[in-house]
Amino acid sequence: MITRRHLIRSIGGLSALGVSTAAYGVGVEPVLRLGVTRYHPTPPQWPADFPLKIAAIADIHACDPWMSLERIEAIVDRTNALNADLIVLLGDYVAGLHQVTRFIPANEWAKVLAGLKAPLGVHAVMGNHDYWADRAVQQVGHGPTVAHRALEAAGIPVYENDAIRLGKDGRPFWLAGLGDQLAFLPARRSRSTGRFGADDLGATLAKVTDNAPVILLAHEPNIAPRVPARVALQLSGHTHGGQIRLLGWSPAVSREHGLRLAYGHFRLKCDVIVSGGLGCSIVPVRVGVPPEIVEVNLGRTPVAPVS
Repeated sequence: MITRRHLIRSIGGLSALGVSTAAYGVGVEPVLRLGVTRYHPTPPQWPADFPLKIAAIADIHACDPWMSLERIEAIVDRTNALNADLIVLLGDYVAGLHQVTRFIPANEWAKVLAGLKAPLGVHAVMGNHDYWADRAVQQVGHGPTVAHRALEAAGIPVYENDAIRLGKDGRPFWLAGLGDQLAFLPARRSRSTGRFGADDLGATLAKVTDNAPVILLAHEPNIAPRVPARVALQLSGHTHGGQIRLLGWSPAVSREHGLRLAYGHFRLKCDVIVSGGLGCSIVPVRVGVPPEIVEVNLGRTPVAPVS
């Protein structure tokens, strides 16, 4: 996961490149650049003749001035323009910074996200910051969070260790959403489970009742080595690609399970795609990992976008 110590160390090293790079990392890349990163994974669990396009949004971290409602509106418009079959939101909607001019209330950013449209709907999971920012949830040791309630009030279902069976052109598949793995701060571990996470992978997949392929939404990617081959694709965020990415290396993301699941496409027992996300956490800096919307094309040959 991304840690304050690793990120600050990375920024310290980056400062050697000069003030101009630091200015770019604060004022240009996090704010003015927005791209679409496309993947065409071919998991064996997904039928090759079953085309499905997914648009994924991760780590918005709504706050002024870094992720204003106007920026979120632009992200919504850009996402809708992809004409995806399905849109998924991968958590961390609330601010992850203290250096802000305004913390945007959940009902405001949720109302903007309600503008997302896709034939198979918009579906969401929570992230660690959505839990950490909710003092009442931290106190009682379970959700739903303010962010969770705001999304559902805006018409966007939120999955916490739950699954839904969807279909396209008569072909079924499952969309499963995992509870956040870092939900409770060390001093506020869940009173019901004694654990730091709200995740239950076994219970989630137990809700899959047939052999249709499964897509798993999990905010933090590091659960991937535990995800069984029953799952075709895991979609995650959380890392921001490290926020600083130098020559393909993300020094702010620690190695776990012998893997550095910082950014991109990995093949374990299932395919794993980790988004670089959109907002910033800890400090408002991005270098080498501009904000992105992820487009995933399953079961089809990718078509080069018209420039």
